[in-house]
Order: sequence, then structure tokens, then C-alpha cells
Amino acid sequence: MTFSDAVWTAAGAGLILLMLADVLYTLLYPHGSGPVCRAIMRGFWHVSRTVSGRSSAFAAPAAMAAVIAAWAALAVVGWAFLYLPHLRDGFVYADGVPQEGNFSEALYISMVALSTVGFGEIVAEDAGLRLLTASEAITGFGLLTAAVSWILQAYPALGRRRALAHELNLLREASGPEGLTPLDPHHAAGLLESLARQVSLVSIDLLSFYESYYFHEVQERGSLPDTVSYAQQLADDAQRSGDPELRFAGRMLTSALDDLAQVLRNRFGHSGATSSAVFDHYAVHHRHRRVRAGRTP
Repeated sequence: MTFSDAVWTAAGAGLILLMLADVLYTLLYPHGSGPVCRAIMRGFWHVSRTVSGRSSAFAAPAAMAAVIAAWAALAVVGWAFLYLPHLRDGFVYADGVPQEGNFSEALYISMVALSTVGFGEIVAEDAGLRLLTASEAITGFGLLTAAVSWILQAYPALGRRRALAHELNLLREASGPEGLTPLDPHHAAGLLESLARQVSLVSIDLLSFYESYYFHEVQERGSLPDTVSYAQQLADDAQRSGDPELRFAGRMLTSALDDLAQVLRNRFGHSGATSSAVFDHYAVHHRHRRVRAGRTP
């Protein structure tokens, strides 16, 4: 093997390992996201905000499609680099098929193998190359499965976040300026404990499904950035209550909200010394609240 062949092989192996690591880290690691996925999600998000002046509802779905395309491109190019040194003597060509031996031909072989199409006009002759093309076909099937699984995992997390936002909106409309004060303390405590559980689930979703953060809600009723401050108001009111059960529920909700603010601060870079400041920055960042003087999103 010549030096150039070794370089192509090393580059191909590196791209394939990057693709595999990104897929595994994004889908299987509990609180992770691969560097390729993270860069693309952030890039689409910032571009949409720069171009339109606000977050776009199409940015996150388009970014997920771009991530899947990037995984496929890394796999295709990586395997093409592995095939390139062996095009002249490692493959058998059918009659009438020109043997070009260039990178475009290696890309074609890689794409056919990854997509499991298998036209059969170019077939690996060497036993090692046959195993390599079979491995790429298996990877292609796995990549398709991973992409579908990723999409199916993300949307339930979005549903839980939207459900929490809708419930907070319903409570705000039904209770009015008096809040939960007119309610029986036991009933009010049950509502707050239910909210605390839902807030905790949203925190876990943001840790486990990094991409879910970048989905922007068109309607403010389903937007958690627009409604989470009301949950904090309910928690503060409950902690001033004379009923011990309601005070405990208020502390429980406050703790869940503090955990959510910590996730937003540490994982997504929202500034603020207090949970209220973090939530205010969160709302501004998603453009459901006007930017205050002296504050940047």
C-alpha cells in the first residue's frame, strides 16, 4: 500500500468513526448529542434568527433533516475513501461498464452499497472488500433505522412540553388574578404537584433530547418559554400559604423549576443568577417576549 493509499484509508476510517460516534452519542447516550448534530442544530437556529429576526418553526425540522443527510454523507464519503485505492484491482466490472478508477466511481459504489440497491455491474472481487461492502450495507440499514428512531423519540418530548404549556395557560385563564387561593388547599396542592412532575419531565427531555429545545412554537399557548413564569408565580404564592400541604407543594414546584433553569443555564447557555432571570432570557431567546432595554438575547 502506498502512502497516498494509506492516507485515503485513514481518512475514510476517520469519517466513518465520526458518523458512528455522532449517531450513537445522539441516540443512545442519556444526556448527549454528537458534535455534528449539535453544530447543525445550533447553526440552523442562529441562521433562522439572524435572517428573520425571530426563531422559525421550520428551523428545527430542517436541521434534523440536515443532520440525517450529514450522517449519510459522512458514511458515503468515508467508504468511498476506503474503496478508492482498490478500484483498479479489487472490483470486477460487467461488460460495457467503463473502469474509470476515480473518486466519483468510488462514491457511486459507496452510495449503491449504503442504500442496499446492489445493481451488480460493479462487484467486489477481493474477500476483504466483499466484507467491507456488506458492512456498509448493514450500516445503511442501521442508519435508516436510527434516523426514524431519532424522529420518533423527539416528538413525544415536544408533546410533553406543549401539554405543560397548555395546562399552565388553562390554569392562568381559569384562575384569573386570584390564582389558586379560592381553591381547597388539598386540591391546589395536587395541581402544583402535578405541575412539578411535568416540569421535571421537561427537564429530562431537554437533557435526553437535545434537539427538542430548538423547536419553536408558532402559537404562544403551546410555548413553554411564554408560560413557565406563571408556574413560578403559582409556586411563590403557594409558599406564602398558611396550609402546610400547599406550602410543601409550592416548594416541590419551585425545586422542579430550579432544576429546569439549571438545565437551560448549563446546557443551552441562558444567563441569569436566578431562575426568574433564566426564564426571562429563555422567553426572549424564543422571541415570545420583547427584549428589555439593556438586555440581549
